[in-house]
Amino acid sequence: MENPHNIKKTCLNDQHRLLGAKMVEFGGFDMPIEYSDIVSEHNAVRTSAGVFDVSHMGEVRVSGPQAIEMVNHIFTNDVTPIANGQIVYGMMLHPDGGTIDDLLVYRLADHDFLLVINAANIDKDVAHILSQAKPYNVSVEHLSDSCGELALQGPDSPRIMKDVLSLDVDDLTFYTFKITHLDGQQVIVSRTGYTGEDGFEIYASHELTVKLWQQLMAAGVTPCGLGCRDTLRFEAGLPLYGDELTDTISPVEAGLSMFLKPDKEGGFIGRDAVATQKANGPKRRVVGLELQGPGIARHGYQVLDDQGMTIGEITTGYHSITLDKSIAMALIDSRYAAQGTQLLIQIRRRTVPAIVVKKRFYTPNYKK
Repeated sequence: MENPHNIKKTCLNDQHRLLGAKMVEFGGFDMPIEYSDIVSEHNAVRTSAGVFDVSHMGEVRVSGPQAIEMVNHIFTNDVTPIANGQIVYGMMLHPDGGTIDDLLVYRLADHDFLLVINAANIDKDVAHILSQAKPYNVSVEHLSDSCGELALQGPDSPRIMKDVLSLDVDDLTFYTFKITHLDGQQVIVSRTGYTGEDGFEIYASHELTVKLWQQLMAAGVTPCGLGCRDTLRFEAGLPLYGDELTDTISPVEAGLSMFLKPDKEGGFIGRDAVATQKANGPKRRVVGLELQGPGIARHGYQVLDDQGMTIGEITTGYHSITLDKSIAMALIDSRYAAQGTQLLIQIRRRTVPAIVVKKRFYTPNYKK
């Protein structure tokens, strides 16, 4: 745990405190966990719209003649075929296949990429990127401290982007972005999201980020904290680094093999390890679980087979707000990963039956 005196603040910290947000330390930042309550904020995103401060995320720009080769070397997906204005999701791996981080890569221009990384991993990621960049003819710029970011999510978000923020987003489809201008400043507007709903991200200066936040508040848009960001992404089956992906959990184990491109030219760090896992089948898998009795399966709780033997543990668990049932994701022995398998979860001094189900509990509403 970091020294509390060294906790970082985003450019919106004063705004959160003005709204009376409940603040917690997350990834080295002082962040809002909730403003009113998690249920209300969660439901606002599912039914209308909510806005998140995600300025704690990290941004690294890689540009230069060998930017494609360098990014492909550290990134599991393939940036070669994507067009300018497109985004791809993938991971950076250790040589043994464990996950350094999962991230988004934005192709700004032919030899110019923006890597968006997780807040808790910024120092680790930047050190890795810089060390791997040395043999390549590229420039690496660490932009995290100068970049603010808002995430507006929910079915009403396209209208709000246009009517409240004067940003026309009709030309953006899922996993695309554009560079535009507001108040004479350059901003990046993308359409990805981490909630299972249609939504947008706005990357801007600190000053403009605060102004846009205030415009959204004045228009009555619901401010949302990290609490419902987690419940929303979890229902949509999206991984969180530190839970479903870690330094010791590979993308193959996490069920994210579709974001691995082992046959791309030059390969990537960790390719051999994950290719072997994929070919032989991983010994562990992240699965969805639906509890068949009362209780909530929290991170770290043990998962047992029907004989009471430990076969894994919970990575994320909640009583689903949207679905009104207790569900979880767990990393378990692959022999028990088939859908329909009956298992047990140790919740304090009792065991609760559970059944293996799809990890995507809620069907997302993205604009394809």
